[in-house]
Amino acid sequence: MALPPKTDEAFLREVDEELRRDQLAGFWTRWGLWVAVAVVAALAVLGGFLYWQHRQAEAAGVEGEQLQAAYNSLAANNVSAASKSLGELAGSSRDGYRALAMFTQADILLQKNDLKGAAQKFATVAADTSLAKPFRDLALIRQTSAEYDTLKPQVVVERLRPLAVPGGPWLGSAGEMVGVAYIRLNQRAQAGTLFGQVARDPNVPDTIRQRAVQMAGVLGVDATPNATPIEVSK
Repeated sequence: MALPPKTDEAFLREVDEELRRDQLAGFWTRWGLWVAVAVVAALAVLGGFLYWQHRQAEAAGVEGEQLQAAYNSLAANNVSAASKSLGELAGSSRDGYRALAMFTQADILLQKNDLKGAAQKFATVAADTSLAKPFRDLALIRQTSAEYDTLKPQVVVERLRPLAVPGGPWLGSAGEMVGVAYIRLNQRAQAGTLFGQVARDPNVPDTIRQRAVQMAGVLGVDATPNATPIEVSK
């Protein structure tokens, strides 16, 4: 005898639900242990990552205090204590602290008139491709400044010309050194043009701009703010 329609639908739903329960039970019987292992592993990885972040923050705080202590030692003329801390920070895995430590080490050498040693420190920073470009560019400028008197003018031009561009952050410092190198190479037109660009850039420090105005004038270039800029010949 056939089941009434409603009873038939209820029966089918009951069979379907029972089948799902059996499938679920079979899944957990077969895979339950591995799922549990995967969940535990994921939680362990997450916990490890959070712990690593915490340790990184703690270590960064310690190195920040160490750098400040070095600066305090320098302010108190205790170069020996500062040098010890800076030596440790110069090997840091954190780019910012490593760069600042090496810059400061180089400055200490400059104070001792050790231009060669300072230039080597700056060169190390300039060659460290793991550092951000502004760090490396500044280090290259300061390296060139430290060894300027020993470099051939063409070396200065080739090294710093990419940084001596209008609107660039290093136009003042790099442009001044490249301009003098041009004069030594008897390339007065290029020197005058570059000094004019330096003099007209409002972002260049005033002291450098004033010198650039004077140099541009000597070289026959109008360095007033409204003067039409001229590109430097490559």
